[in-house]
Amino acid sequence: MITGNTRLFAILADPVAQVRTPQVLNEHFAAHGLDAILVPMHVASTDLEEVLSGLRRMKNLSGFVVTVPHKIAMASLCDELGPAARAIGSVNTVRRTVDGRLMGEMFDGAGFVGGLLAQGHDPDGKRVLLLGAGGAASAIAFALSGAGARRVTVANRTRAKAETVVEHVRRALPQADIAVGDADPRGYDMVVNATSLGMRPEDPLPMDVSGLEPRTLVAEIIMKPEVTPLLEAARQRGCTVHYGRHMLDCQVVLMVRFMLDQA
Repeated sequence: MITGNTRLFAILADPVAQVRTPQVLNEHFAAHGLDAILVPMHVASTDLEEVLSGLRRMKNLSGFVVTVPHKIAMASLCDELGPAARAIGSVNTVRRTVDGRLMGEMFDGAGFVGGLLAQGHDPDGKRVLLLGAGGAASAIAFALSGAGARRVTVANRTRAKAETVVEHVRRALPQADIAVGDADPRGYDMVVNATSLGMRPEDPLPMDVSGLEPRTLVAEIIMKPEVTPLLEAARQRGCTVHYGRHMLDCQVVLMVRFMLDQA
């Protein structure tokens, strides 16, 4: 039951109807006996800074989750960044302090790699094709490189954005083998779609699937629909698929602890 003592959390997105975070985090709150609730907030990019000004003043707001398209912009709007967010310039979780300061961190990468490992897919020594160059893609590139991926190739329609991802990862992890490339999936052990293509029925596929080999694992970060057109096409070509929900399931605990300022 929601009372005057209930701690408030939110997720900011545009669009927001597709997000799975409210269900997952509210289930987590209930399972752990926390008097808290997370609500979706549909916020356009042009309104983000103004909305944050109001959120800073909400004294019973403990934090919020940030997703498409706000992750990169959020990094410059926080008062302080955690290690992962600082390294890649992207934020997906924000803690509001009692004095209204915003502390940002990024858990997409840790959640994605944790989800892979939980399903028995170790990226160590693997060649990975990463599609996309947004905030989630940056975090995943960083985490895959840190988890021992043999090589990470970043493919994006705007090459300059892919180059920025590579630059951020190399700066934080000089030993990482990461480069910009094209979206041809041939020769890779793993393909990761970190774009938003697949959320809407009219979206094109994020790559030409004709080059997919049955040995390749194809992973999504999109959670709704659970089976995206890319995953369906990959299954038809004999590939093992990995669902977007695994990323969120594995980062829930990290996100809640951060927003509640728990070690």
